[in-house]
Amino acid sequence: RGPIKRLGRATLPETLDVSVGHRVSSASFPGPAPAKGSLGFPWDRGREGGIALSDAEDVRAIALSLTGVVEVQSDGFDFRVDGHGFAWSYPERSPGRPRNIRTDVAVIFVGDEAEKQALLQGEPDLFFTADGYAHVPLVMVRLEQVDRARLEELITDAWHMRSTSGRTGYVE
Repeated sequence: RGPIKRLGRATLPETLDVSVGHRVSSASFPGPAPAKGSLGFPWDRGREGGIALSDAEDVRAIALSLTGVVEVQSDGFDFRVDGHGFAWSYPERSPGRPRNIRTDVAVIFVGDEAEKQALLQGEPDLFFTADGYAHVPLVMVRLEQVDRARLEELITDAWHMRSTSGRTGYVE
């Protein structure tokens, strides 16, 4: 076991061994009740069923691991391959207000309208679109709702479709 750290009202070792048969209580942890399927540890908040959900740093790590990717200077994140964007932070627009760069939502290239509609209709809690994207093969992904493996699949597919060497779909 590692050194003891103080977290709110609970004192925990730096690493815990939680084996089958051990009961873990979240009663001593401050904050909201744990998510269903969670063990209730503070570092488990924002996770569902013990699966880590994603954020902007996951997008960055996945995108930059792919060949030929460049990150364009922005207020959020913006990744391109061969001059074509494939994943960027959502520029939310509201009438009469400056756009708000949302790093909790990624805009992902999906190749064609059929794929876009399948994602939007099949998983409306995860994917959405906006007025300015009506006839463009892009979906918005709520990063807090997607696990890293699925995010990696979406970003890698988008990169593959937009790269010159892997071009199979729409490229502007």
